[in-house]
Amino acid sequence: MGRYINRGNSNFAQALNSTYVDKSGLISVINSTLFTEQRRSCVTRSRRFGKSMAANMLCAYYDRSCDSRSLFADLEIAKHPSFEKYLNKFPVIKLDLTDFTTRYKDDPNIVDLIQDALKEDLNKAYPGIIPDDFNDDFMELLVKIHQATGDTFFMVIDEWDAICREFEPKSKGMDSFVNWLRRMFKGNDTLDVFAGVYMTGILPIKKYNTESALNNFMEYSVTSPMNMARYFGFTRSEVKALCESKNCDFSEVQQWYDGYIIGNEPSIFNPNSVIMALSAGYCRSFWASTGAYDKVASYIEMNYEGLKDDIIYMLSGGKCDVETNGFGNDMNIVRSKDEVFTVLIHLGYLAYDFEEEKCYIPNYEVRREMENAVKSSGWQVAQAITGSKKLLNATLAGDSDYVAQAIDKAHDDNTSILSYNNENSLACVLTIAYIYAQNDYIVHRELATGKGFADLVLIPRKNVAKPAIVLELKYNNEVDAAIAQIKHKKYFSKLEQYTGDILLVGINYDKKEKLHTCTIESVSK
Repeated sequence: MGRYINRGNSNFAQALNSTYVDKSGLISVINSTLFTEQRRSCVTRSRRFGKSMAANMLCAYYDRSCDSRSLFADLEIAKHPSFEKYLNKFPVIKLDLTDFTTRYKDDPNIVDLIQDALKEDLNKAYPGIIPDDFNDDFMELLVKIHQATGDTFFMVIDEWDAICREFEPKSKGMDSFVNWLRRMFKGNDTLDVFAGVYMTGILPIKKYNTESALNNFMEYSVTSPMNMARYFGFTRSEVKALCESKNCDFSEVQQWYDGYIIGNEPSIFNPNSVIMALSAGYCRSFWASTGAYDKVASYIEMNYEGLKDDIIYMLSGGKCDVETNGFGNDMNIVRSKDEVFTVLIHLGYLAYDFEEEKCYIPNYEVRREMENAVKSSGWQVAQAITGSKKLLNATLAGDSDYVAQAIDKAHDDNTSILSYNNENSLACVLTIAYIYAQNDYIVHRELATGKGFADLVLIPRKNVAKPAIVLELKYNNEVDAAIAQIKHKKYFSKLEQYTGDILLVGINYDKKEKLHTCTIESVSK
C-alpha cells in the first residue's frame, strides 16, 4: 500500500463507522463514463459538502489492492448492474493537493515536488519496470507502465483547485500547474492510461479567455450539476431520517441548514453542519471553521455598483439576479458584482436558483455568517443591523413612536426616489428594517397582491422567550385599520400552531407626508 497509489479502503470504512448517508449512487454515474470520451469528471462544490467523502468512496470502490465488497454490500450501488463490473478492478492514484499547498504554499516549484512524490510512489508499486535514471515526467512514467503491464488507472484528485486558490495568477507555480494538468489529461495518452479521472474542489476548471483550461472534462458544479444534483449534499428525506434516528427536531435543523437548490433538487442541506448539529445535540453555525470567512469579507467590501444594496436585500430574505457564466473560476480575479456573487455561490455563502437565475442566502446559519462578514466590513449596512436591533427592542417594548421613526429612516436609507412610494418597495423596506429579527425569529413575508398592504409574520425560534409579532403595513390609510386588518385575518396560517403572546403592529405610510405612523397592541392567542 502506497501513499498515493493503492491506498486501500480504510478511509471509507471509517466513514461507514460514523453517521453515514448513502451517496454510493454516485459510483454508478462515474461507472457509466469509464472508457468513454466522458471518462474525465470534475465535480465541484462548497467546503464541508462531502467532497473528500466522495473521493474516498470512489477510491475504496475501484482500488484493486483491497476487497471492498462487504463495505458496499448494503449500499445503493450494490444493486446497480455495474457494481460487479468495476468493483476493485483498477490501480487507483489518489492525490490531495491541500497536502502539498500546506507544505509548499509559496514554493514556485510545487508541481515538481508533486511529480517527484508521485513518481517515487509509483516506482515502488511497479519495481523493475522503469530504469533508475528515468527523469521524465509523471505522465510518461504512467505511459511506460501501461505499455509494460496493460494496466489502466483510475485517478482521483481531491481539492484540485487548491493551487489556484493559493498562487497568484500568471505566477510560475500557477502556470506550471495548469500546464501539468494539460499534460496529464489533454493528450491522446490519457485515453490509453486512464479508465477514469475524478477531480473535486470548490471551483470549476479555470478559464483562459472564454475557454476552460481542460475543456475535455465533464464539469458538474453547484450552478450546473446535471445528473449529479442529489450527490451535492443531503436531501430533505435523508435529513428527516437522520433526525428521526437521533430524536432531533427536524424543523429546527431545516431552518438552520436547508435552503440550497442544486439543479433539480429543490432542498439540499449542508452535510457537515447537519452531522455536527446531530452530534452536538443542538443547532449552531459551524461555518466559522471553513477557512473562507476572510475571503467572503474581502469580496463584499468590493465597491461594485449595486453590490451593497443587493447584499442588504438578500440579508432581508430577497433574491437577486446573477449572471454566472462570465466568471473565470479564479478567486483572485473578481471584476464585477456578478463575479462576487458567483464566487460566493461556489463557496456556499449564497445559493443559486438555476430556473430563476437568481442568488440568495440559503438558511439561518449562512445568514448569520454573512451578517458577521458585513459587520466586519465597516459598511453602513452594519449600522443598519445595529439600528434593526434597536427597532426590534422598541417593538417588543411597545414604543410605537420609535418604531415609526425607525421605519422612516429605513425607508429613506434604502429606497430610491423613483420607487419611494411603490407599495412593493414599502414591503421590502419593512423586511429590511427588521433584518435583526431573524436572529430570534423565523420571518415570513406575505404579500396580498393588489390590496395595498404587506404582512410580516415573526415567529420566535425554539427556546426564544419572546412574543410572536404580526406586522401589517397599510398605504394611505388610518393606522388603526392595519390592526383591524390583522384581527380580520385571524393571524394567518403561519400562526396556527403557535401558542403564546402576540404583538400586533399596525403601520401606515402617508404618501403625501412621506411619514409612517404606528400602533402596537398585545394579545394572547
